[in-house]
Amino acid sequence: MRKSRFTETQIVAILKDQDAGVPTAELARRHGVHPNTLRTWRAKYGGMESSDIARLKQLEEDNVRLRRIVTDLTLDLDAVKNVLAKNYPGPRNGKTR
Repeated sequence: MRKSRFTETQIVAILKDQDAGVPTAELARRHGVHPNTLRTWRAKYGGMESSDIARLKQLEEDNVRLRRIVTDLTLDLDAVKNVLAKNYPGPRNGKTR
């Protein structure tokens, strides 16, 4: 995915200008983006503050880290199940204690 020319903080500032009453076409021309880009930003960052963006980034990093941990544990569990399936044939038929 292509990296944006604007940081999230800059995007929030641009959207605040739009909230202040600057027309979308004027704002898009001033910053060199398409008006549809402003709509996309509004959908993604609308109503956010700079502190919210920092928190969102932190949550995304934590999410990636936790997904990696779950994946590793799932692989370990699968490996243990395979080893146990090979070493333990299961209960004997007809004999109970």
